[in-house]
Amino acid sequence: MLEEAEHAVVFTGAGISVESGIPTFRGEGGVWEKYDPQRVAGLRGFKKDPRHLWDFLKDLLKPKGAPTVPNAGHYALAALETQGLIRSVITQNIDGLHQDAGSRRVLELHGSLRRLHCLECFWEGETGKAIPDFQETYPNCPNCGSNLVKPQIVLFGEALPQEVMKEVEEEACACDLFIVVGSSLEVFPAAALPLMAKRNNAELILINRDPISYYGIFDLSILGTAGNILPLLKKEIEKAG
Repeated sequence: MLEEAEHAVVFTGAGISVESGIPTFRGEGGVWEKYDPQRVAGLRGFKKDPRHLWDFLKDLLKPKGAPTVPNAGHYALAALETQGLIRSVITQNIDGLHQDAGSRRVLELHGSLRRLHCLECFWEGETGKAIPDFQETYPNCPNCGSNLVKPQIVLFGEALPQEVMKEVEEEACACDLFIVVGSSLEVFPAAALPLMAKRNNAELILINRDPISYYGIFDLSILGTAGNILPLLKKEIEKAG
């Protein structure tokens, strides 16, 4: 299916980064079993005390003190893009691991930890890495000194970036193959993207560790981890070519 597609799009969720040491948010063992989402990842909670978000992100992405790195699934997608088999990657993830692996066209629905902005003076800047090494301190705005310096990610209480959402919807409508990797498709409006692609006659593939609610809409479902399945897919395509 992938070799025959003229416009293939991949949609990734938290599941693709699990093998990089980042846990999923929902389900058994998910992050929200441990944390109160509104306190650590809500806009109101951030404005009340920004330290909760930064502590949460450090714990999430550096649980053992070491930065996270891409896994075999990320690298396989980057290679498939280089080979011209994938047009773009749409991701719900904020970790930047697709770019670290070499993917060039990545549409980040929920923003990125690599960018910062100040809620007071609207200063914006790049971090260059997922979580700055603040050690025992927390970031302050270099322009106005405020502690309300927030990573450019979508918190609870914030809308998705409209420009990115428009581009994502255009990709979903234009593709002839839509591949979902590591997502339970429980968060809207992102969860509606496969249905949007299906209505525009795209074929759907699911690669996920567990079955999901939308299981029946997919033309092909493969149960397994992204780090195992995607490299095998890449290898089979290269063997056939």
